[in-house]
Parts: sequence; C-alpha cells; structure tokens
Amino acid sequence: MANQYDPYREALVIEQRTEWPEQFDHWDPERKEEIARQLHAEPEQAAQLTYERQHTGFTRVITVTEEDLQRLGVSV
Repeated sequence: MANQYDPYREALVIEQRTEWPEQFDHWDPERKEEIARQLHAEPEQAAQLTYERQHTGFTRVITVTEEDLQRLGVSV
C-alpha cells in the first residue's frame, strides 16, 4: 500500500523517481519524461506515492498508474 501524501516528508524530498509498469516500456522516453514531470509537480494527486528515507531527506517515488494517466488526459 502506498503512503499518503505527507507535507513534512515533501519538505525534505531531495530526489524523485518515477516507476513505470512494463506495459509502458515501448513508450517514447521524452513522452514518459514529460508525464513524470507533471506527476511530480502535483504529488498529492498521485495514485501510488511512497517516500524512501535517505541520509539527508527522502526520495519521492511515484508509480505510474492508468488512473494517473487518465487524470492527466493521456491516452493509453
């Protein structure tokens, strides 16, 4: 289960990562990068959000879901 959006952890995010399911492996990397940028711009809207503890803060990890893509208006 993904963590809820956490303003405290968000203030300490030092890295961000986007996980893509295998079904999107064939997508253009530039398209995926743009979608990832949009998802990380509003992390509180992400369907699957986790935080990984680092020595100096947190890494925000968003796993892309079809729900996220629909919200962004991206055709699958």
